[in-house]
Amino acid sequence: MIILIAGDTHTGKTNLAQKLLEHFKIPYLSIDHLKMGVNRSGNSVLTPESDDDALTEKLWPIVREMVKTCIENNQSLIVEGCYIPFDWKKDFSEEEKKSISYLCLIFCRAYLEKNFEQIRKYENIIERRQYSELSLPDMLHSNEKGLQNCIEYRLDHILIDNKYEVFPLAVASIEKQLKDRT
Repeated sequence: MIILIAGDTHTGKTNLAQKLLEHFKIPYLSIDHLKMGVNRSGNSVLTPESDDDALTEKLWPIVREMVKTCIENNQSLIVEGCYIPFDWKKDFSEEEKKSISYLCLIFCRAYLEKNFEQIRKYENIIERRQYSELSLPDMLHSNEKGLQNCIEYRLDHILIDNKYEVFPLAVASIEKQLKDRT
């Protein structure tokens, strides 16, 4: 089983991956770790501050092939990060897609407007951020864009609109996706 967890910055992808690791006993890969490894190794001109599209273009082919290798070897992995493209399905065969569950975390406008400072408070809950140029207008725009893309590509997502209770919804979504395939 492969679980892809996508979403905008600060939506809790890494925290959710950690909880899913504990629940399903499946290791996870943070694409941010891969990004930092590529950057620190000197194998890329991109930096952590590079445009998300440029980072996706560089990192997704590597992650995609790691996922395919796991599927070929019947291994499970949770992959989380901002750099999973919304059109990810085009990169996998129908058979491969049967092994993949996808979930995108999205904040709704009202939640962001009400809880922006709280979101900032928890930004280092799993990983320390060396920099954070988080702004409410940017988050409003990118989460709305993410929701539109999930609808366009018919992707499972959790819309965080009242309370931040992602874990039970994520487990239910993943289990439903697995059940629907059998």
